Amino acid sequence: MFDLRPVGYVVGLLVAMLGLTMFLPMLVDLVEGQGHWGTFFQSGLLTVITGGLISLSCQSGNQEGLTIRQTFVLTTGVWVALPIFGALPFMLGETDLRFVDAFFEAMSGLTTTGSTVISGLDDLPRGILLWRGLLQWLGGIGIIVVAMVFLPELRVGGMQIFRSEAFDTMGKILPRATAISGQISVIYVGLTVACATTYFILGMQPFDAIVHALTTVSTGGFSTYDASFGTFSGPLEYVASVFMILAALPFVRYVQMVNGHATPLLKDSQVRVFLATIAVLVFVFTFILTSIFPRHWEHSFREALFNITSIISGTGYASVDYMNWGSFIVTMFFFIGLIGGCAGSTACSVKIFRYQLLFSAVRRQIQTIRHPRGVFTLRYQGRAVGEDVLNSVMSFFVFFTVSMGLLAVGLGLTGLDFTTSMSGAATAIANIGPGLGDIIGPAGNFGPLNDTAKWLLIAGMLVGRLEIMAVYVLFTVQFWRS
Repeated sequence: MFDLRPVGYVVGLLVAMLGLTMFLPMLVDLVEGQGHWGTFFQSGLLTVITGGLISLSCQSGNQEGLTIRQTFVLTTGVWVALPIFGALPFMLGETDLRFVDAFFEAMSGLTTTGSTVISGLDDLPRGILLWRGLLQWLGGIGIIVVAMVFLPELRVGGMQIFRSEAFDTMGKILPRATAISGQISVIYVGLTVACATTYFILGMQPFDAIVHALTTVSTGGFSTYDASFGTFSGPLEYVASVFMILAALPFVRYVQMVNGHATPLLKDSQVRVFLATIAVLVFVFTFILTSIFPRHWEHSFREALFNITSIISGTGYASVDYMNWGSFIVTMFFFIGLIGGCAGSTACSVKIFRYQLLFSAVRRQIQTIRHPRGVFTLRYQGRAVGEDVLNSVMSFFVFFTVSMGLLAVGLGLTGLDFTTSMSGAATAIANIGPGLGDIIGPAGNFGPLNDTAKWLLIAGMLVGRLEIMAVYVLFTVQFWRS
């Protein structure tokens, strides 16, 4: 019989920890003196008690390691349970959201998607604004641990190719996860502090600097203003671009760098391809924007760099309404969002390494056609790639494409137009943030959508953030019979 107690024990602990973080925005509201602190006191108390009771009731099932089946359930269960409790402040607080909207906002936060249903951010209590930032920051570090520890073990989407870099966790997932996350946490906090400090030095108010640092390093994209990063301009856009890029690089390389080994970062092929892709896109967009609009080249370069970096990393900030940049650039933004950053980072979407393996597989197939008797070994960063990895990557591409297509069809059946349906599906599955069009584009939000569309997008955000197959496998009969 399948034992859910180890899963419940961990989920309960994480829910209780989430409840403790609610007291931080409570303190902010308390200092503000506007009477909003009670929202987070009630939410935090309820979350801590519930999480603690779940954990205590499942403590008898606590064990040193988790089986593969338990790990699958845990990975998905955490990303379902935490948004449920993370939604409480949105329902009880000034936003007074219905459950579907509150759950949408919390899921968008913890998956670092950045899509929002809330308008009037400029006038909301600071506690709510900080809570949105904290949700993304917690989700960002959480997904790094999942990508480096759990997904390689689950052989999801080709992530097993990074098993050796996840410190070989087979058979002892949770103990090793604790050791790994400790090193990552220091780097993650360091990047956040550096980002907030730089924002502050260059003119942001302290509160805005903190919240935007939380959502920049997590590549989440929640802002404290309806205009998103359009509220700021100039040097701050360059700073945000730099930190979004740093957050989209593999954190295991930072761990190696801190331990005195900088060479792996410099030699990592996915890092080089990621940076080269940004450079080429920025050059092309700068040329186009300079040609279309009568503006200084530096302005075109800055807007191109910021918005391309924001979309490719999945952050979702917007400094301008790029829907006015012409159909070609808008179409390009759709595909740029499907690229993603590096594996083991806070970035989302398909990820660079999968495209590298895909193109290598295509090249090998062409070589095989030309030389039928030849033997061609597929390699990635000097290491031979097994057929299990290649099959996993190809399966990911198929399920990613099919999922996005089915989600787009489902959104269309709810009455949404083609642009909103397609871009909404893409932004959910790839966890990008804003979509395209007048409703969910950079100048709008997801609030006007109907409830059915919101539930579909919630499912899309969850499936996309956990690399598709980690969720789908739970719906197979074989999984529960094995």
